[in-house]
Amino acid sequence: MRFRRRVLDPRWGPRDQGSGSLDDYKFDLLPGSSRVTIRLAGSDDHQDLIAGIEAAEIQTAIARRTAEEERTDAPIAVRLFADGRVIGPVGEVPRGLEGPVSEAITRLELAGRTPRIPAAVVSTRDGLRVDLLIGRTR
Repeated sequence: MRFRRRVLDPRWGPRDQGSGSLDDYKFDLLPGSSRVTIRLAGSDDHQDLIAGIEAAEIQTAIARRTAEEERTDAPIAVRLFADGRVIGPVGEVPRGLEGPVSEAITRLELAGRTPRIPAAVVSTRDGLRVDLLIGRTR
């Protein structure tokens, strides 16, 4: 039995912390299956932007972190690419899951694909949320 201590980010409400687990990844931060997702944190403030997305295919538009951002452990803001335009930001990668997201972008670039992670807008009882479909980057 594993015990987990979840550290809440004080900037977001208890139901807007995002979700994901490092247990879903192999040793090289490769997703363990194609169904692995990361739910973004901080989406409550961006409900109008998220509701306006009507595209069938949604991808992330995440800028590469600078050395200064890496040094200060700055959060990764996520913008979405839909209908030929960039929308957002619509949330942030939850704390502790920046590594898998950065590795997925690098993996896509090395494979010669666009460095955009597929995403989906999901409706929950707490509002609209954005899920990164990171398992599809395998």
